[in-house]
Amino acid sequence: MASFTTRVELHYANEDDYETLHEEMAKQGFKRTITASDGITYHLPTAEYNYIGDKTKDQVLDKAKTAAEKTRKNFCTLVTESNGRTWYNLEKV
Repeated sequence: MASFTTRVELHYANEDDYETLHEEMAKQGFKRTITASDGITYHLPTAEYNYIGDKTKDQVLDKAKTAAEKTRKNFCTLVTESNGRTWYNLEKV
């Protein structure tokens, strides 16, 4: 299965708009956490999401767009397929 990091930015949005986004992204199979190889899970930065599944980048983008459209805000999004990820100073769950 492939791993993807997806960033969604809502334009002129407030906290409630991002709560809606988080809920809709979860419905599409995205998580707001990432798990390291040692099994420790970390929170991702705000409006970044983790998707692991049998999809293409374009399919993951479509899922993110479907979720973001539910906010009724203008938005932009970036999907990156991963061949390995590393991070620093993320908060443990």
